Parts: sequence; C-alpha cells; structure tokens
Amino acid sequence: MKAVTRSGAGGPDVLSLGEAPDPVPGDGEVLIAVVAAGVNRADLLQRQGNYPPPKGASELLGLEVSGTIAGVGFGVDHWSVGDPCVALLAGGGYAELVAVPAGQVVAPPRGVDLVTAAGLIEVSATVVSNFDATSVRRGETVLVHGGAGGIGSFAIQYAHSIGARVIATAGSTDKVTYCLELGADAAMSYREDWVGEVSRLTENHGVDVILDVMGASYLEPNVASLAVGGRLIVIGLQGGRKGTLDLGRLMTIRGSVLSTTLRSRPVAEKSAICCRVTEVVWPLIGSGAIRPAPQTAFPLAEVAAAHRRLESGDNIGKVVLTV
Repeated sequence: MKAVTRSGAGGPDVLSLGEAPDPVPGDGEVLIAVVAAGVNRADLLQRQGNYPPPKGASELLGLEVSGTIAGVGFGVDHWSVGDPCVALLAGGGYAELVAVPAGQVVAPPRGVDLVTAAGLIEVSATVVSNFDATSVRRGETVLVHGGAGGIGSFAIQYAHSIGARVIATAGSTDKVTYCLELGADAAMSYREDWVGEVSRLTENHGVDVILDVMGASYLEPNVASLAVGGRLIVIGLQGGRKGTLDLGRLMTIRGSVLSTTLRSRPVAEKSAICCRVTEVVWPLIGSGAIRPAPQTAFPLAEVAAAHRRLESGDNIGKVVLTV
C-alpha cells in the first residue's frame, strides 16, 4: 500500500510517500480503506522524534482517519465491508489502509462527508473525555487556549452547548473574530495581557476550567487565572515540559491540575470514549449546534506541505490529508 514514510527525525522534508506492507486485521479489529486522515500536533512531534508511538502501535504517523470498512477480523460482527466509518488510532493513519480495534471505530455523523469527518473524532474524544473528567457544568466559565485550532474550535462550541461561559485566546485578529463567531462570549489575542483581560472579564474571580495546549510557559499564568475550585487541564506542551507551579496559590483556591494524553490509553478506555462521542457529540453536529471546523486539505503525497501549514500557526481549524 501507499503510505507516508520517514527518512529520520527532523523537519517536514523527512516525510515522503512510499510503500509499506498492507496491514492485516487481528482478532477484534477491522481494516479501513482510508479516505482522509487528520493532521495533529502530535504528528509533528512524532516526526521530530519527540513522541514515539505506544508499544505495539504502528510506526506510521496518523491518529485519526475516515474511510470505509475493507475487512473484519475474528469476533467482529457489527461492521460489514463497505460501511463508512471514522476511527481513533494509536498510529498508522497516513496510509491507504489501517487496522484498528473495532471499539475505536464509529459511524460518521449523519450528513457529514467522509473528508470532513476525518477531522472530528480526535478533537471530540480529547475535549469530551477531559470535560467529563473535570465535570464541566452549566454556568461555569471555561478558558480555551488556541481557540482557532482544531481542538480549540471544537471546545468553544462544546462548552457553549453545555451552557458554560466561554473565553478564548488566539493569535491574530482574524482568529479572535473566528472564536467569537463560534460562540465564545469573549476572545482576545494571547500576544496581549490575556491574564489581565480574564481577570477583568470575571471581575477578579477567575475561571472555573482552563483547557491548555501550551504547558510549561502558561503554567503560572493559568494557575493565577483559576477561580476557587478551578481546574486546569493540560493537553499539550507547545510551550515546554517543565514549569514553575505555585502550590501555595493552588492550595489557597483549592484548585487542581489534570494532565492527560489520549494516544496511550488502553483500547477499552478509548472505545468507551468513542461511544461517549457518538452519544453526545454526533447529535450536536447533526443539529448544527456544533459546526465542523474549516479544513485545509492536502493530497497524501503533499504531506510535507501539510505539516508546514500546521506548524506555521497560520491555519484556522483542521488540516487533513486526502487519500
């Protein structure tokens, strides 16, 4: 099969379209003929040599795909060849074929084409699992960093659908405007004094939940922006791995810091999250309460250009590869 291969760890030019063995579905797995694959920040890290796949997972990049069922392994009785689907992966999505545990495969949202659907499952699973873990509730204030990205644009809409007040940060005027169009109650540039603006918007009370993709560089200002009982969710390390945490401040506000990753979770956990996504997210997409993010699509052979686009920070929404 055609698949994206790496000549080593490094910049986008280490990626090229080559050949790889066809995967064979094992017990409890399905084989998917890939139509499109989402491009995520984790893929950039893996390309650079900083995010190896979990033990036993494919070495190929790609954490989410859409496509059709091309084969079923022993014990799978709820999928048939030709069925449209989307899947959450531990790796292997940048290819014509991928084998996936059947529990991590779901039907696409009704009325959504397969290319668009390729960019939905990873962001949905990430946001829903973390909002569930921190019990985001109606009436709370949620701060979303990187609101114009794939995860951020979904998180704004999902928090809004729950009944939360949403504040977002973004990197440009166009992106701030986009966050407001998605339903954010307020948005500002992270290049400005966003901590001061959050304080002003909350009348110095702070926010109840922060969804953060930056990590170390935002750790202190994030904790400073939490309300009493506030929860900080760290899901990315774009700003580094090691920061300073003011435990005194955290104890005073009875706050908490949760850091999570989706890729390395056991199959049973990821399968349960996928079920949760179909239960709560797909109906919201079907009703129009959540709009899929804009997509910038590249053919699989132009994978290096796709990575450059995501790395540039200029993109709004999702980047996808079409197969």
